[in-house]
Amino acid sequence: MRRMSEEPRTSRIQRQVVQLILDRRLTAGAPLPTEAELMEALGVSRNSVREALKALQALDIVEIRHGYGTYVGKASLTPLVDGLTFRTLARHDDDTGALAEILQVREVLEEGLIRRVAATLTEAELDNLEGVVARMESAGGTGRMGSTFPDLDREFHEALYASLGNALVPQLLAAFWTVFRRVSGARGWTDDPTPEITVRRHRDIVTALRARDVEGAQRAMAVHFRGIEARAAEESRGVG
Repeated sequence: MRRMSEEPRTSRIQRQVVQLILDRRLTAGAPLPTEAELMEALGVSRNSVREALKALQALDIVEIRHGYGTYVGKASLTPLVDGLTFRTLARHDDDTGALAEILQVREVLEEGLIRRVAATLTEAELDNLEGVVARMESAGGTGRMGSTFPDLDREFHEALYASLGNALVPQLLAAFWTVFRRVSGARGWTDDPTPEITVRRHRDIVTALRARDVEGAQRAMAVHFRGIEARAAEESRGVG
């Protein structure tokens, strides 16, 4: 019972610390008040302050630098990545289904985003995307899969939406990407043995975008994701 009674208080103190950060308009890297100052401001014990700060550190809202103090964190998506990775791997009997759910969310996100950029991408930006595809083709053709091919795949998707100027988009894409790579690595799934198919699917996206064919670009993106889902399912069954 004692533990249950403490949890709401810790959550409340966490919210108060977050509100303090917001009220004082503190930005990432800014120092927080000392433990003593927080104790006085919030009217709580030192242990309560420390527990709340530890919990906020796990969320990357604060950063505790031992011997220096506590600072406002970067509020990255690392906790989301860790949570989604655990959620997927914890479904021992159906981690492929859990991974498919993550891919579906990313697919919906990208199909919506591609509509926004389809009419605004410049020829220079399209040339850049074509260049990434060419490098993917070169990496796959020489058999240098390793980390090069996946990294180029990731670069393509980030470059595709760079013109939106939305800082959250690449962070979300990177989060979903990292979860997929972590789960694949944990399960021992190999890279796609047919990189030419992946290259062709990316080139189909660029071709549709050059034609300003929004529906075609969306269809090409959907086909790309269906291929990822199918490959993950094959790997989970041991199909090479």
